[in-house]
Amino acid sequence: MEIGLLFINWLCVEAQHCQDTGDISNVFSTIIGTLVGILIGGAISWWIYNRQQKTAVKQDKTLNHVEKLGIKQEHILEKVQAFEEKHEDMLNNILTLDKKIDSLLESKKYENK
Repeated sequence: MEIGLLFINWLCVEAQHCQDTGDISNVFSTIIGTLVGILIGGAISWWIYNRQQKTAVKQDKTLNHVEKLGIKQEHILEKVQAFEEKHEDMLNNILTLDKKIDSLLESKKYENK
């Protein structure tokens, strides 16, 4: 019943205006304080949520970029490894060819003597 009177008598914020229903200025100020607190708390909560959401999006972009870089790095390392294997094979072939040339030169040297 008192709550109904509270909503009916919104202008009753001072004791001099509240002759029929009594002084409800404390109740009114409590309600206003609660509503203002809810608004301020809601605004702060939304601001924090919004900042966290933006931070999460930036972190996701950064993680995706790091993941792509990791994949590219693996691909580059595979190419470097393949290049090193080919380089090693070529070096072995050159050394084998060098030994064959030395052997041919040795045999020519003995034939000329």
